[in-house]
Amino acid sequence: MSKTIFITGASRGFGKLWAEALLQRGDKVIATARDLSALDELVSKYGDNILALQLDVNDRSGGFASVRKAKEHFGSIDVLINNAGYGLFGAIEETTEKEARDQMETNFFGLLWLSQAVLPIMREQGHGHIIQLSSVLGLISRPVLGLYAASKFAVEGLSESLAAEVKGFGINVSIIEPAGFDTDWGGSSAAHTAANPDYNGVKASHQAGIPPDFRGIAGGTIDAVLKLIDSENPPLRLLLGKYAYMLVKKEYEGRNAEWNSWQATTLAAQGK
Repeated sequence: MSKTIFITGASRGFGKLWAEALLQRGDKVIATARDLSALDELVSKYGDNILALQLDVNDRSGGFASVRKAKEHFGSIDVLINNAGYGLFGAIEETTEKEARDQMETNFFGLLWLSQAVLPIMREQGHGHIIQLSSVLGLISRPVLGLYAASKFAVEGLSESLAAEVKGFGINVSIIEPAGFDTDWGGSSAAHTAANPDYNGVKASHQAGIPPDFRGIAGGTIDAVLKLIDSENPPLRLLLGKYAYMLVKKEYEGRNAEWNSWQATTLAAQGK
């Protein structure tokens, strides 16, 4: 049975790949982008099965209006994929106030506004699935991507609470956590701080530590995302890519070891 799926950031990268895969199999898609012309190819190819809407996810009222238009046009919204976002590269000290606030506005608040907008529709339907695009950097952090990681850590906390709040309404929440893929995420769609040469060594060391096969093939995620959408009991979290699994497993083993080594201090802090 076909579904109606609202996806943000559908003009490139994962958003475009997933939108086209859904359209190819017969789903109805509401595809949003800041530049509406970027969706012309999909509209020309898939006609009535796609509704293209101009949307900057930072605009809360615009997000609510887009969700209303989608509901009026297709009659329902079964799935929301909050995909819109970008990477901010730079050391913490280098980051300006505007750069930090802009990163959170898009990656966190934009996702929050769309989630809020779609929830009344899904509650009324008695079913729905909200899929949040996080990152492996929503579970671990690395140098040079601290603000991006902070925005995705925020997405993780928000979405875990949301999942518990809306489960009783028949609404599922899933968090997708990719590692690196061959999208434009680190290219022209990324933002960069003004470099402070004192951090050149940190940046070079970070770059040198990235394995040559770290970036997966973006098209390889399609089957996983379709399976997630079709699942009757979807997971709260879904890692994508072998390095996502490896990095998170190693990180949490290290955290457990550290917590265990400080267990006596932790328990004594209870005070009684």
